Amino acid sequence: MHAKAMAVLAFTSLWACSAHRGANEGEAAAQRGMGGSGLAQGAPAPGNRKYVDPHLGFEVAQPAGGDWHLDASGDSNEEGIAVPVVLRHRGGAQVVVQVAPPIATPTQFAERLSSGLRSYQGFTATEPEPLPFSDDAVGFRFSMEDRLRGRIAVRPGIGNVLMVVATWPIDASDGVTAEVDQILGSVRPVPAS
Repeated sequence: MHAKAMAVLAFTSLWACSAHRGANEGEAAAQRGMGGSGLAQGAPAPGNRKYVDPHLGFEVAQPAGGDWHLDASGDSNEEGIAVPVVLRHRGGAQVVVQVAPPIATPTQFAERLSSGLRSYQGFTATEPEPLPFSDDAVGFRFSMEDRLRGRIAVRPGIGNVLMVVATWPIDASDGVTAEVDQILGSVRPVPAS
C-alpha cells in the first residue's frame, strides 16, 4: 500500500507540472530542465548528518541514530523533476526530496498536489497552509484511508522549487513523526555550484 501511495504522489506531482505546462507552454518550454538532474553527491560523512547537493542546490539533515537510511540516487524524470534523495525509516516511514523546475510557485504546486490527491478514492488532504521554513513555504497533510499518513512541504529553492513528500504508517510512533517533521524543516536551498 505504501508503494501505491508513493506512485500516486509521483503521478500527482507530474500532473501538477503537466497541468501548468499546458496552461503556459511557452514559459514552461523556456524553463524545461531547470533544476538539474545531475548525480547527487555522496552520503553524509560519519558524524555529519547533513546531505548537501551542490548541483541541485539543497541540503537535508538525516536524524541522529541508525533508524534512517539515506539513499542518494540522483534520479530524475522527463518532466525535469529530480528525485535525488530518499530517506527511509526502518519502521516504514519515507521522506522523498524532489527538485522541480520553477514553473509554478510553491503555493500553486501545493494547491495542485492537494487537489490531485483528493481526487483519488481513499485519499483525503488538507488545504495548503504557510509553513515556518521560509516566507513562501507551504504544505499540507494527507492520509490514505486508515493505513497511511503523509505531509508535503513545498518551498522555493534557488532557481528551482523544493518539494518534500513524507509518508508514514498509521501506527508510527510519535518519535517517528517528530523525526519526519525534523527532516521536513531541514530541507533548505543552498547556492548551486
